[in-house]
Amino acid sequence: MRPMNSIAIALLAMCGVTFNAVAQAPAGRVDGGDRYNSVELQAEAQREVANDLLNATLYVEASDANAAQLADTLNRAGNAALKAAAEFKAVRARTGANQTYPVYDRIQKLTGWRGRAEIRLDSRDFQAAAGLIAKLQATMQLGSISFSLAQDTREKLENDLIAEAINAFRARADIARQALAGKAYRIRRIAINTGGGSVQPRPMFRMAASAAAEVATPQLEGGLSTVTVSVSGAVEVD
Repeated sequence: MRPMNSIAIALLAMCGVTFNAVAQAPAGRVDGGDRYNSVELQAEAQREVANDLLNATLYVEASDANAAQLADTLNRAGNAALKAAAEFKAVRARTGANQTYPVYDRIQKLTGWRGRAEIRLDSRDFQAAAGLIAKLQATMQLGSISFSLAQDTREKLENDLIAEAINAFRARADIARQALAGKAYRIRRIAINTGGGSVQPRPMFRMAASAAAEVATPQLEGGLSTVTVSVSGAVEVD
């Protein structure tokens, strides 16, 4: 086993690596046998990018003594919202969760019905989505708005970051080799993790007057997300 001096140990600690030294296998050993100067490494690459996808939920609630009349009211509201959304080609609108439930008084007597109808919006065009939201808020309530990265955007970024993360892994492996006074290293195991979470910022709103809508149009800022790819594995230094 090759000796390690204090300088080598310090350099390895700075690299965030784990060092395992075991007896050198005899010459001509086959893969899968004992290793020596085996170093566990981890590296990552990340990039902060602007969110490009908006998701919003709007809803309407109503009450009625008659369940059928309530359902008609909710259905009409939902249909009107989807019809209005059809004018905004850059926004995808779809029906959300709809529900109706009974209302009882203190002695558990049925007094009526209450219901809720939702529509959900998705768009990469924040300006168009803001205009539609303002139009729908004349008759509906805004339940939530969130921002994220579209799936194809995230996948493209992850593909770019995989190469960067592997290069960072190789750089650390070379630092370990130098610290151990080795001539070369072999990558024995490597794993790539693209599950790095994105930071979902709280959306920011600024209200701007709009002559075309009864409700002022919100100015939406999608914020940033961080995409991370990490690489971990083991190398053997000779």
